[in-house]
Amino acid sequence: MVTAITDGVKVSIETIYQPEYSNPANEHFMFAYRVEISNLSDYEVQLLRRQWFIFDSNSSRREVEGEGVVGVQPIIKPGETHVYVSGCNLKTDIGSMRGAYLMKRLIDESEFDVDIPEFMLIAPYKLN
Repeated sequence: MVTAITDGVKVSIETIYQPEYSNPANEHFMFAYRVEISNLSDYEVQLLRRQWFIFDSNSSRREVEGEGVVGVQPIIKPGETHVYVSGCNLKTDIGSMRGAYLMKRLIDESEFDVDIPEFMLIAPYKLN
């Protein structure tokens, strides 16, 4: 699990290789990732947007951007955590992701970026 804290918002990510949805012979490797976003600040925050940078070990790079996460723009109260699971497919068995969330403090409507720490996507057989 990797973790980063930006302006009182903690992002922790855990990854899972999904062999049942992967097809290595056709260069299709599927990974799931579980994200915990914890509000360590004194103010309610809302996640507005996400931006991901996805890297394959064959040097290809993709960027994904959009509103919210998995269809929602969650409001996270102080001391609370929002958890979601999503997925990513790669053309190689090793890659990585990193990015940022655009958040808003509800008390004053100020917006700020929260770092999503870089995490590795590695098929378990590559670790042996």
